Amino acid sequence: MTEVAFLLNGTPVRVACPTPTVTLLDWLRDERGLTGTKEGCNEGDCGACTVMVSDADGARALNACILFLPQLEGRAVRTVEGVGSAEAPHPVQQAMVAHHGSQCGFCTPGFVMSMVTAHAEGATDHDDQLAGNLCRCTGYAPIIRAAEAAAEAALPDWIAQDEAARAAMVAADGVERDAEAAVFRPRTSDALADWYAAHPQATLIAGATDVGLWVTKQLRDLSPVAFLGGIADLRGVTVSDSEIHIRAMTTLADLREAIAPIHPDFAELIRRYGSAQVRNAATVGGNIANGSPIGDSPPALIALGAVLHLRHGATRRSLPLEDFFIDYGKQDRHAGEFVEAVTIPRQPDRLKCYKIAKRFDQDISALCGCFNITVVDGQVSAARIAFGGMAGTPARAHGAEAALSGAPWDRNSVARAMAAMAQDFAPLSDMRASAAYRMQTAQNLLLRYFLEDQGIATRVLEVRA
Repeated sequence: MTEVAFLLNGTPVRVACPTPTVTLLDWLRDERGLTGTKEGCNEGDCGACTVMVSDADGARALNACILFLPQLEGRAVRTVEGVGSAEAPHPVQQAMVAHHGSQCGFCTPGFVMSMVTAHAEGATDHDDQLAGNLCRCTGYAPIIRAAEAAAEAALPDWIAQDEAARAAMVAADGVERDAEAAVFRPRTSDALADWYAAHPQATLIAGATDVGLWVTKQLRDLSPVAFLGGIADLRGVTVSDSEIHIRAMTTLADLREAIAPIHPDFAELIRRYGSAQVRNAATVGGNIANGSPIGDSPPALIALGAVLHLRHGATRRSLPLEDFFIDYGKQDRHAGEFVEAVTIPRQPDRLKCYKIAKRFDQDISALCGCFNITVVDGQVSAARIAFGGMAGTPARAHGAEAALSGAPWDRNSVARAMAAMAQDFAPLSDMRASAAYRMQTAQNLLLRYFLEDQGIATRVLEVRA
């Protein structure tokens, strides 16, 4: 039996979980009767289940439908029932009423919780903060007006009270819950390395933005499992004069903040990767280790020349990130070996990333192209071009790179490289795009990079009449 201790709407709770993959959403509704948190898509797309989860690093909006109870260890959770009352509503709740931000009401609790969390963190980029909350009847204009109206209101007292109570609870909690073979919650990467080497068949759970669907959609039993959220030495980004070292448990939200001053196009790609709720949970290591051919971070990392660091027990090895992906669903990762970090060499920023999808926000890419081309005195001195969605793995366009290397940086060279790209990939047709569309678009993205490098505006959101 797995035991989890956390704070729920200001009250300490200790929960005995019969299975480690009980979701917070199911537990709230079935065991606590807190039905304000809604079940919509049950896969982290619609935001109806949004809750606020806080720890020493601040508050984050997360999707309760793909958040397992053991991930809440030592944290504070607020649901829509716990942010205000009829006598003293939260400023966001008051603003939603005043600005007519709700009609059918099904999506409203999720919107409120995203807005409450943004308010707590002082975030005013409301379009981004609410991109992961879907509404089909009210329309977003009154909801955005409500968010703007509440932005300057004072924080409720319970935010500070939660952190004080949470910290006290963690300090007083001496119960050992990491010894079970079926559920392991390590506090260090060394502890993880020893346990995973002894349990190589186990499932590692980081943010659960992908693994969560294995449970909610595929109904899989993942035991034994290790929850990695408590490993502090696997989180964070270190920037030096020579490299950017990204530890595996760094969330995409934290990577976006760290990479924005260095490679802003990578940060913009991350903004479109998923909703705030997804970026707050998804990790760099998880995005790499699951080996998806359409994961959006590997093409950018490969274009930047990233090196992947793997660990098995006390043994570590490193390899170029593009060599990690062998075939669809197959990676160069041994049993019991885990992603520890990824390193990017420091370099002048020449990176541009283009995500092609049917929706601008929170959509799976039909293809994602990342270009890092160095030009010296009008001649291409180096070229790294990587795509997701063009093959069974994220992959480089070696033929196109070769056609550019040493050539003049002009339309003729770009045209030759575009033609060479046809030898680099044999894309498939699926529900997101046809093979012909993928190829033509990939080729055109190289032309787009060239035109943008010449100062021509090519991005729809930047073009003005």
